[in-house]
Amino acid sequence: MPGATTVGVVCKDGVILAAERRVTYGYFIMSKTGKKVFKIADKIGAACAGIVADMQILTREVGAYLNLYTYEREQSVTVRTAAKLMGSMLFERRYFPYLAQTIVAGIDENGPKLFVLDPLGSVIEDKFTAVGSGAEIAMGLLETEFKEGMSVDDARGLVRKAVKAASARDIGSGEGLDMLIITNAGVKEEHEPVTK
Repeated sequence: MPGATTVGVVCKDGVILAAERRVTYGYFIMSKTGKKVFKIADKIGAACAGIVADMQILTREVGAYLNLYTYEREQSVTVRTAAKLMGSMLFERRYFPYLAQTIVAGIDENGPKLFVLDPLGSVIEDKFTAVGSGAEIAMGLLETEFKEGMSVDDARGLVRKAVKAASARDIGSGEGLDMLIITNAGVKEEHEPVTK
């Protein structure tokens, strides 16, 4: 798997998904502007680590199915439904899998939710998670500093700190930070450039 650090955190008022921007192939940095955080539905996002092409096609396909679901049923899709749809799509490809670890998170009538998925389609609900080659470093910080009911601002600081720590120690991670902040007010994207 190519290197990456991707993090998701559930807050009191929403969820935050974040990833750094480096795209690697072995020890070669192919790009410093890779996008790994995607909006897939109204108030639902996905963040991935793995092969960029697999991430892009998976999130586009899931987004298209979720738009059809919303149109046909005339109701918003839940975060759990979005995660299970993506899990089913990953499981269907288990013999020739998408090489992507994915976090699906958002907010719906049940509140903020986060699910982590492996390349074979396992769907596991959690309050915080990290995937990719820098996940062990990021998870150490998340496990130490995560508190139930954190504000969005506090969670933003924790996410920034976790990705920055992983980027400092993992050769496959770096080049700034993309964040998707999802609250009842909607989806807000933020980008932070590399800090020296």
